Amino acid sequence: MINEIILGGGIAALSGLVGFFVSKKITNANLSVYTDQAKAKASAIEKEAELLLKSANLKAKEIEIDAQKRYDDVEKRVKDALLEREEKITLLEKDFKEEQKEQTKTLDNEKRALSSQKTDLERQKEGLEKLKLEYEQRLDRAIHAVENAAGMTKEEAKEILIAQVEERSREDIAHIVRRYESEAKEEGERHANYILAQATSRLASDFAHERLTSTVQLSDDELKGRIIGREGRNIRTLEAVLGVDIIIDDTPNAIVVSSFNMYRRAIATRTLELLIEDGRIQPARIEEIYESVCEHFEEKILKDGENVIFELGISGLHPELIKLVGRLRYRASYGQNALAHTLEVANLAGIMAAEMGGNAQLAKRAGLLHDIGKAMTHDFEGSHVDLGAEICRRYNEDAVVINAIYAHHGQQEIETVECAAVCAGDALSAARPGARREVLESFVKRVGEIEEIASTKSGVKQAYAINAGREVRVMVSASLVSDDEAVLLAKEIAQDIEAKVSYPGNIKVNVIRESRAIEYAQ
Repeated sequence: MINEIILGGGIAALSGLVGFFVSKKITNANLSVYTDQAKAKASAIEKEAELLLKSANLKAKEIEIDAQKRYDDVEKRVKDALLEREEKITLLEKDFKEEQKEQTKTLDNEKRALSSQKTDLERQKEGLEKLKLEYEQRLDRAIHAVENAAGMTKEEAKEILIAQVEERSREDIAHIVRRYESEAKEEGERHANYILAQATSRLASDFAHERLTSTVQLSDDELKGRIIGREGRNIRTLEAVLGVDIIIDDTPNAIVVSSFNMYRRAIATRTLELLIEDGRIQPARIEEIYESVCEHFEEKILKDGENVIFELGISGLHPELIKLVGRLRYRASYGQNALAHTLEVANLAGIMAAEMGGNAQLAKRAGLLHDIGKAMTHDFEGSHVDLGAEICRRYNEDAVVINAIYAHHGQQEIETVECAAVCAGDALSAARPGARREVLESFVKRVGEIEEIASTKSGVKQAYAINAGREVRVMVSASLVSDDEAVLLAKEIAQDIEAKVSYPGNIKVNVIRESRAIEYAQ
């Protein structure tokens, strides 16, 4: 058994050794083949590289030759262009020198001509001075002769002559002044009437007087007792909370709310209407509904202001100013609603400013804000003019707006066309018939002041205020007042009325001079 194993192992070892030698020989043979193939490939690559190198050298030479050719062509073109430009510059230089010579020659000729003219002028000046001296000498001799003959000096004669000419020319000068003044006045009135006619014809607005009371309708008179409440508790609460007077009388199915403040009166009226609809009339409910109505009215006045701004086409107005515009609906002056008046003035001012070549939008803005201070007079002290100017300055309004606020009450001079349009629109809106309600006492006082101012003038016989105080007719003595003096008298009366009397619109001063010649046939 051991011998077999040893024999098997020897055979296996011999087989492995034989296999190793056979494998090594095969590998050497393959290596020799691979080596020969690699050498052949290397030789082929080397030859191919030599061919490529030769081809690259030939191509490089061709490129070099082509580049040299292009360079020579460009160089030639540049040289030709340079030579051409040099020739042009030479020609221009030659032409310039020739033109310069001609201009120099022309200037020399002009200098010689001016020198000759200057010499002639100096000679003429010397001749004129000699003639002037000779004229003055002759004039002096003539004056001495006249003085000796007349027995007065030259200055005395001059004064007398000037006085006589002035005296004789005074009447002619007055007639000329009157004629041109009349023509200017007629033309100005014609143009002003055209502008006013255009403005008023394009704006037609209704008007209703504002009152100091409002009426609340009741479905049943028994509601009056519930409004009064037990021992007057409800009506006292209503008057204390609402800030108005509530008048309950024998008028059937109605109670009256009275207050000078239209805003408070409107809130009170609406509060009473809601209380009557609700049916629960008691102090707690009164305060609750009052607060709700106040909030609603604050929103309403802002919306009213926005509607007005939209209607006029104005933009960029501060929200506080918009709210004040809406509050103008609850203000009135002489029975004229402040918001209605403001809208009239804004529209009239815009139309007139456009006719006069001004800024229509700026005129509308100034017209809208000219009375904005009236919305604040119930809450703050001071005139509506000062309050309005202050609030507009605070919100950076245009200087034209500030000027219009002051100028429409005569506190500043009118500085712009737009301001003039606002003042004219304010006068038209306030002074037109039926626009405002006037107290009889103040009307009579104003008419008396106008007549008194006219009657105190020298030469006036009678003075009458007519046409509701919008015209004053002054009768003068023909022997004491001439036609020219009548014109001056009318101006003086108008100036005194402007300075001493407050009035809406314009007052016409009509001075009448009449002379009569009477003779009897016997």
